[in-house]
Amino acid sequence: MGMAAVIEKARAVVGGGPVYVSFDVDSLDPGFAPGTGTPEVGGLAPREVLQLLRGLAGLDVVGGDVVEVAPQYDATSNTAQAGAQVLFELLCLAVRARKRG
Repeated sequence: MGMAAVIEKARAVVGGGPVYVSFDVDSLDPGFAPGTGTPEVGGLAPREVLQLLRGLAGLDVVGGDVVEVAPQYDATSNTAQAGAQVLFELLCLAVRARKRG
């Protein structure tokens, strides 16, 4: 589909209602995020995740979370850093929504 089509589909499904975004670290390729219980070879790159999240700007994001970070498998802390960046993006989306409203 490509990222633009995924973003368009997500926006169409959500419509104008309030949105809670849950991000599962398992969706990242383990080369970028090894610290998870269920690694997905061929998963997303962090750049793609940020593109997806930033494509949700303008939606009524009321909250979000990041799940499946497993520090015991994260020797480099890459997974925690990716999760923190995703959480930052989610908070930015929520702040934008509040400023708009």
